[in-house]
Amino acid sequence: MNPVELEIFNKLFSAVAEEMGIVLRKAAFSPNIRERCDFSCAIFDENGELVTQASHIPVHLGAMPLTVEYVKPLFNWKPGDVVITNDPFCGGTHLPDITLIKPVFLENVLAFFLVVRAHHADVGGKYAGSMAVSSSLEEEGVLIKPTYLIKENQLNEFFLNSLLKQFRNPREREGDLKAQLFSLSRGETRLKEIASKYGIVKLKKMSLALKEYSFKAMKALLENASPGSYSFTDYLDDDGLENEDIPITVEVTFKNGEVLVDFSQSPSQVKGCVNASRAVTYSAVYYVFLSLLNTLGDYPINQGCFKPIKIITKPGTIVDPLPPCPVAGGNVETSQRIVDVLLGALASAFPQIIPAASSGTMNNIAIGNESFAYYETIGGGMGARPGKDGLSGVHTHMTNTLNTPIEALEHDFPIRIERYSLRENSGGLGKFKGGEGLIREYVFLEKLSVSILSERRKHSPYGLKGGKPGAKGVNWLIRKGRVIPLPGKVNLTVYPGDKLVIMTPGGGGWGEP
Repeated sequence: MNPVELEIFNKLFSAVAEEMGIVLRKAAFSPNIRERCDFSCAIFDENGELVTQASHIPVHLGAMPLTVEYVKPLFNWKPGDVVITNDPFCGGTHLPDITLIKPVFLENVLAFFLVVRAHHADVGGKYAGSMAVSSSLEEEGVLIKPTYLIKENQLNEFFLNSLLKQFRNPREREGDLKAQLFSLSRGETRLKEIASKYGIVKLKKMSLALKEYSFKAMKALLENASPGSYSFTDYLDDDGLENEDIPITVEVTFKNGEVLVDFSQSPSQVKGCVNASRAVTYSAVYYVFLSLLNTLGDYPINQGCFKPIKIITKPGTIVDPLPPCPVAGGNVETSQRIVDVLLGALASAFPQIIPAASSGTMNNIAIGNESFAYYETIGGGMGARPGKDGLSGVHTHMTNTLNTPIEALEHDFPIRIERYSLRENSGGLGKFKGGEGLIREYVFLEKLSVSILSERRKHSPYGLKGGKPGAKGVNWLIRKGRVIPLPGKVNLTVYPGDKLVIMTPGGGGWGEP
């Protein structure tokens, strides 16, 4: 295959997914999608295999192949169809991540599927923001089984109206859903334009060639690893309901250009919300190996990358739970710890590549009442790398969102940000120093519901090769001058004048100080 031609089609396909994201962001109503860019877009072929993805959210993108695998056989796809779902046990991540899937027909033949997943600021449930400490899936929001949102260009208005009534701020939810539909429409238009220029046969040929190219690249990476098995264990602080450490263990085995990633020794699913759906676990594994591949060059990301990676999970465990357990925090927090245990295991197989642990948490904050909901994540310190210090105050690993500008937040909601700064001396010492965490202080102007899902408040991000651990995170509520320490996961009611202080963890150091 002509490498120049291969790269041209790689960019053509990826540009479609990227433009879908641009349309979604510009059309969205909520700050979470419009400002933080908490969404992802991808293209799959008619067999449900990933062709390309935009540079969006790792935890979304790596889970999408399982979503398509589950949903594709359920429907007799026709032109103009759009299917909606947020089911964590049907390839989903957690309930706020609503996924729309649209088939694309070229010359009256099913040729592609377009997928867009966006985190909605609220999907109902017990607490505003639908990201709270919970004991059941029902408390976390509305479960949407795979359903036609549009069937042959006819909107299912009864279903949509019934759904919106269960959400806080239904106008905003409807606006974000329609933005997702606009995104799908733009993707279909662009694919049809490319097909009209090159023909469907050429598109099929090039998508297959790209997958084969990426397969060979990943296989070459895995062949460079030292043969053998490597294991590592790291811990979640707790599940939000019971104050007990939760170990996550992985064993990674390299053999003949393939890798076996075994989580079968991980503990049973828990009562709280840190259970990670199987799709989230797969997503974290894919992210780690795609990051390793990126150290060799800019390779296309598609289904071919995943074929040499074999993943073992045990149903009923924290990394492959059975319904209807809660999963809101599994997507955002347990996914980060899965990355940490994988990197810890791979530090022996790729000693000159693997960084120390980053902050290891997304520091999730959900705020609202019955009329509005706001959700954001806060960055932290990146782990130091062989040859480089870690970056400070950034989102790492499974999250790739932006900040909500303070001006936008204060304009839209009864909240003031009193401080937003780097957290000095929170990065782990080492030959190369871990990045600094952040300090973010919220002052509330009304009585509101607040939910925090955060990690690394008990267990520090680890250093490597003699590097010191990063500082643990800290959560405080300051009320009438009194400082009240908060646990890492908590639901609370705040009142006018209350201040919430979030200090995020620093990254681990690398090498002897």
